[in-house]
Amino acid sequence: MKEKILIIEDERILIEVLTKKLEQEGYVVFSASDGEQGLAELERSAPDLVLLDIVMPKMNGYEVLDELQRKYGKSKMPPVIIISNSGQPVEIDKALTLGARDYIVKAQFTPDEVINKVESLLGARHASAANQPPAPASPEPQQHPQKKANAEAKVLLVEDDQFLRDLLTTKLEKENFDVVAAIDGPGGIEKITKEQPDVVLLDIILPGIDGFEILKRVRTNVRMDVAKIPIILLSNLGQEADVEKGRALGADDYLIKSNFTIDEIIEKIRSTIATRK
Repeated sequence: MKEKILIIEDERILIEVLTKKLEQEGYVVFSASDGEQGLAELERSAPDLVLLDIVMPKMNGYEVLDELQRKYGKSKMPPVIIISNSGQPVEIDKALTLGARDYIVKAQFTPDEVINKVESLLGARHASAANQPPAPASPEPQQHPQKKANAEAKVLLVEDDQFLRDLLTTKLEKENFDVVAAIDGPGGIEKITKEQPDVVLLDIILPGIDGFEILKRVRTNVRMDVAKIPIILLSNLGQEADVEKGRALGADDYLIKSNFTIDEIIEKIRSTIATRK
């Protein structure tokens, strides 16, 4: 019988990618977008393992762990791997104390690492895969001064989350986009100026300089060809004040990561480029 995995996560992109990867490895995958739904789905599907986010609507990951421990006991609850944006030691310790078996920081993992951890906890169905060394740190993305021949458009990704950056790059390249990337704020500013992309997909929380400051500097650049480059903000920040600030600073669009699939993001990129032509 195929082993069952439950993903409790509010970012649709991450659910989409992990589901596809896990199904390719032969698992049956269920998902829920908040803590309450996750507990209900856990009762219904009885998964062999849970991938659990911490920051979610209705019930956070700690509350889900607390409920699992109360209901099943720490020794009998299904194995849980935390997948979180934060890697602070105090948060990792709290999750492990509440019964989590492992902890992955979103900005530092690849889908293959998730599979390795899942297989390790479920008995290492593929021992060779489980024993693979961690993926090396992602190098600084290569620059492409000229748009590739026949590419639909050049897209600059300014995103420090390696997993999401690699995922979007792969998908965009399959859709015939020329993709360049930056992993922090200063690198984003530099590449916007040098690469002259047709559109920028810009995270807000970045090392060095945040996305709002990048947007402000681009829109006030003395070079009009730089100042007019279309910019789409793509962020976990979903407060109305953040959205209003982004639009006031000149963002062409503001996308909340948890609300959009990869295909929907690509459609936004195409429509933004088309609007600016």
